[in-house]
Amino acid sequence: MDAYRVALGAFLVASHGLSCQAFLPPATPLARPAPCLRLSAAAGAPSGEQIFAANCAVCHAGGQNAIVADHTLEKAAIEKYLTGGFNEKAVAYQVTHGLNAMPVFAEKLSEAEIGLVAAYVIRTAEDGWE
Repeated sequence: MDAYRVALGAFLVASHGLSCQAFLPPATPLARPAPCLRLSAAAGAPSGEQIFAANCAVCHAGGQNAIVADHTLEKAAIEKYLTGGFNEKAVAYQVTHGLNAMPVFAEKLSEAEIGLVAAYVIRTAEDGWE
């Protein structure tokens, strides 16, 4: 439940500008100041996994899909449902432009951040989500 609250908080920060602190369990200190959608440059370059956790995990935790259950981030589902197939370019396009229930992230994430997320999704789908 705590991971869900953190992911939900990241989503609400991104979409409504709310404080992340409200969604963290009381015993969990906030590691960085709100807003927590993006990591600051001072904290070092964010990884694809960190960007995914802050922006995508609310709907795609563990490679699943909370909106359309069979459109997961598993390799077979990406190959079947994603226009362009199983590759970073196709994932980056989907993240950038959105589709149906998936929001457009071009205004929230930089091209480099989207590239990191796409690489993370492909690598993790290849290895198998946990």
